[in-house]
Amino acid sequence: MADHESILQLSEALVSELAASGKTVSTAESCTGGWVAKAITDVDGSSTVFAYGLVSYSNGAKESLLGVQPKTLYENGAVSEAVVREMAEGALHLSGADIAVAVSGIAGPTGGSEDKPVGTVWFAWAVRDGADANTDTSCEHFTGDRELVRESTVAHAIQGVRERIV
Repeated sequence: MADHESILQLSEALVSELAASGKTVSTAESCTGGWVAKAITDVDGSSTVFAYGLVSYSNGAKESLLGVQPKTLYENGAVSEAVVREMAEGALHLSGADIAVAVSGIAGPTGGSEDKPVGTVWFAWAVRDGADANTDTSCEHFTGDRELVRESTVAHAIQGVRERIV
């Protein structure tokens, strides 16, 4: 579980690490509504390392802004590995950043199902490798109310970017 202070500390560390490595980051967010981008840009000096923040809450936005394929959404649903992978790669391509993180989940209190209960969040991190991207994903199941699920999502997304700075 994360709180606002720990998110700020993670963001400060991320901005420092990105600056030291000469890398930039972009975000593609659904369930967090731009909170990952906000957390990063809350840090003084983030303008040197933050490229884009895209909120693609609706499926239409995922398609039009990030290039997520309608077939991917139809076959897998918005909260899925396939969709966050396309979101992250779309953000990386669009922004020209070195790293992109994407999140899509069910923050609650409604919207969950047996297969995807409230607290299910998919993450993808795309790291530029020449003209290509190395993308990896994870699925987490957070507990708590909507605020706690979203806070945990933001912290996990930022920590994941930190782990991928090379």
